[in-house]
Amino acid sequence: MRLWDSPCCLTGREVLTPFPGPGTAAAPAQAGAHLKQCDLLKLSRWQKQLCRREPGLAETLRDAAHLGLLECQFQFRQERWNCSLEGRTGLLQRGFKETAFLYAVSAAALTHALARACSAGRMERCTCDDSPGLESRQAWQWGVCGDNLKYSTKFLSNFLGPKRGSKDLRARADAHNTHVGIKAVKSGLRTTCKCHGVSGSCAVRTCWKQLSPFRETGQVLKLRYDTAVKVSSATNEALGRLELWVPAKPGGPAKGLAPRPVDLVYMEDSPSFCRPSKYSPGTAGRVCSRDTSCSSLCCGRGYDTQSRMVAFSCHCQVQWCCYVECQQCAQQELVYTCKR
Repeated sequence: MRLWDSPCCLTGREVLTPFPGPGTAAAPAQAGAHLKQCDLLKLSRWQKQLCRREPGLAETLRDAAHLGLLECQFQFRQERWNCSLEGRTGLLQRGFKETAFLYAVSAAALTHALARACSAGRMERCTCDDSPGLESRQAWQWGVCGDNLKYSTKFLSNFLGPKRGSKDLRARADAHNTHVGIKAVKSGLRTTCKCHGVSGSCAVRTCWKQLSPFRETGQVLKLRYDTAVKVSSATNEALGRLELWVPAKPGGPAKGLAPRPVDLVYMEDSPSFCRPSKYSPGTAGRVCSRDTSCSSLCCGRGYDTQSRMVAFSCHCQVQWCCYVECQQCAQQELVYTCKR
């Protein structure tokens, strides 16, 4: 599984496994379970070797797959393509905008999950971030262990392997989109500080690096998807290799430009995703909002309206001290689903 193969090898269906606490030594049974988990993942021989040598990595890889899948489905919940697992294999064989997003969000989830796993003590070969003046033992004492993004990106570079041939346009696009995902995580790294001292004084001030919530990273990548650029290839004569190139537009500069490092890139126009195909299950039966999404989501086929009763708490009153007593009420709710 190379950098650009990660979305197809981690499906998000893997079962999540609880992590041991910081500093917990792996028992022989746990070590055996870890080796088995590595073997169950769809990894290359080299990646399986790394996985077997790094207790905690298999669980982190599954967490990353789950994280990326949930975020993808959240960001596209109101669109025709909703990041369904059905059709993903066919999608990853093409150069659509949706393919670009899958590579980016998968790489971002891997980067985020590894950095968090280090700071949480779930990996044996890494710990807190190495910010100047912040030693790991002191960080654990104060509870200010920073997310180790530096180790995460370095490990991923080794784990995901070398790039494919430079003459392959699709490979260059996939690698570019992967780095867009990693950059999105890096852009969310912030410095957080905490004061220590008597009576709230700031006699000692400790700072550490902390990643932003992954939802913010997903929002950044969704914006990149909305503004993705279509590319072709051109030969860089000075370097003697193929480069990504944005063709010149009518009325624009006579010469095209290279995509920016933050741009998601694609090579093929996406299908409509309206009907079932090898890329998606279509939109029939999808729940939509009559005011905002039914028109687009249902692809002009119209929508069905159903009525259902929804229960909710009502008439809540505070009873002595800390107890709240509520009644159960019900109200009618209309649900709109796309016609077949």
